[in-house]
Amino acid sequence: MHHGKLLFRLTTLAAALAACSLANAQDGDAKRLDGIIVTATRTPVTVDAALAAVEVIDREQIDASGAQSLPELLRGRAGITLVNQGGAGKLSTLSLRGTESDHTLYLIDGVRIGSTTSGFAALQDIPLDQIERIEIVRGPRSSLYGADAIGGVVQIFTRRDTRPGTHGHLRLAVGSHGRREASAGVSLRGARGGIGVELAHQSTDGINACRGTYDPLTWAGAGCFIVPGTHLDRDGYRNNSVTLNADFAPNDQWRFDARAFRATGHNDYDGDFSDNADLRQQVIGGHLRFTPAASVQIALGVGRSTDDSRNYLGNAFQNRFLTHRSSANLQGDFTVAKGQVLTAGLDWLRDTASVSDPWSPFAARRHNRAGYLQYQGDFGIQDFQASLRHDRDSQFGGATTGSIAWGIDFAAGWRFTASYGTAFKAPSFNELYYPGFSNPLLLPERSRSSELSLTRSGAGWRAQANAYDTRVRGLIAWDSTLFKPNNVDSARIRGLELTGEVLLGPWTVRGQVGWLNARNSSAGFAHGLRLARRPNHSARLDLDRALGDWSVGVSAVGEGARWDDVANTLRVGGYGTLDARVVWRFAPGWTLQGNLNNAFDKRYETSAWYNQPGREFLLSLRWQPG
Repeated sequence: MHHGKLLFRLTTLAAALAACSLANAQDGDAKRLDGIIVTATRTPVTVDAALAAVEVIDREQIDASGAQSLPELLRGRAGITLVNQGGAGKLSTLSLRGTESDHTLYLIDGVRIGSTTSGFAALQDIPLDQIERIEIVRGPRSSLYGADAIGGVVQIFTRRDTRPGTHGHLRLAVGSHGRREASAGVSLRGARGGIGVELAHQSTDGINACRGTYDPLTWAGAGCFIVPGTHLDRDGYRNNSVTLNADFAPNDQWRFDARAFRATGHNDYDGDFSDNADLRQQVIGGHLRFTPAASVQIALGVGRSTDDSRNYLGNAFQNRFLTHRSSANLQGDFTVAKGQVLTAGLDWLRDTASVSDPWSPFAARRHNRAGYLQYQGDFGIQDFQASLRHDRDSQFGGATTGSIAWGIDFAAGWRFTASYGTAFKAPSFNELYYPGFSNPLLLPERSRSSELSLTRSGAGWRAQANAYDTRVRGLIAWDSTLFKPNNVDSARIRGLELTGEVLLGPWTVRGQVGWLNARNSSAGFAHGLRLARRPNHSARLDLDRALGDWSVGVSAVGEGARWDDVANTLRVGGYGTLDARVVWRFAPGWTLQGNLNNAFDKRYETSAWYNQPGREFLLSLRWQPG
């Protein structure tokens, strides 16, 4: 048997065992695994109390993983499929629970991000050194957040040290393909507030991103360029970023915080019409919180995100895509009785785009106003949550979404939940206005989802099984009768997720397994075919062990085969990879970490014709006093 298939099967088996057989954990493992999450309800709740499938990745896990990018950190996790076009810094898109790549809402510190033209968030340009924590909520959340949250929400919190006093940290790393990384941060904090700054740099010579060519007359084949034998060079990438944060609380009632993130970089890729780009990602936001009583909190938040890409062919300018998303939110949380919270809020969003292109320039703007209500009730062994939201968009009109969830603790350590929710996705500006390839009459894509979940937890361990069914209608696709995009497709997506985590003395074990059946339910030739770029099954297993001043770990990721096209004619094979790591704490505050990624040098693709890195190493030196 090919070692990639063998590794995938072993990964699936081991992850399933970790997710389903945690009852053997010892009660002496007292460390709790139910941290606080705010993304699921827009209010603080514990992971165990959330009536949704959630996952939290904290700074400790990020450091231990040795992952070199945000997409690499997320791959293989339950419900997540990642597609990368050629290694570090190249376009990386994420599908959550089999939905489209633009059906996930992304936030940085509460501010909505993503390109208003393509509809995608540039995950590859958000450095891990700038991230403190990631919260992933799987399942529809439009009833709280509005457009885009059909598959779920991913919120990134930038790095901030909350300890009193003055603290700093430093990290240097070198690795394969000329990889160089450096980051540093410092914070000053007193009794009523603090400030901090984080700086990071990363660069790599990269790999040859694309191996394929196509015929421009017949569009036969696939890939990035026309002439065979060209674009055989490495495609490098560099990124420089900074994060600033400040907060101040003059008394116990008022609190203000502000954060700013900016990343600039340069990316080389393969293509005949452009082959390199200058990039900029920027997010600025602030929150003012007023707590007049223990039962009332009022919060006002404002933010603005920027996605800027200037594309060149050699040194010749080709085009520029500059988009902005400005937002504001006013939210009130009211404890109306013990265990019962009512949340009411108003959202405002303005999207703009300016495309400078000699052949097809355009500019666009739209705004959205919304109001939402949410009720959360804790009735002993039962929990209830309901939310309703209405969005009013200046381009397509109104959209009303809702969700309802119920949970019950029916035995010691056992919890059952059921939920139902609707969601929608607004058309992107490219779909609406791009000259020659757009349709200004497009309507939002809409979905309805149901989910059942069973959780078992104890001291130091937790396991969960989630089964879901999502139907999406009005999917935007190319309409050959109109020669423009139209709301012509529909899909049904069914899946099962098993996740588990256990602490066994010096061992930490995390396992995740996903099965997915995502099919086109539209009338016509594609009916019943699998949705492109969705593997039927995936698994991830993380094992870590502490050995005094040393710790070791491995991560195994496996994914099944997928089709790369709507017609299910271009097959991309499944794969399995194994990563290993070792950490040495050789002095107080100092650690030396070595990572070996893709240890078996597996050759694989997540998108047809686009190469993935082979075996790589990374050596990191970190100084971070306690």
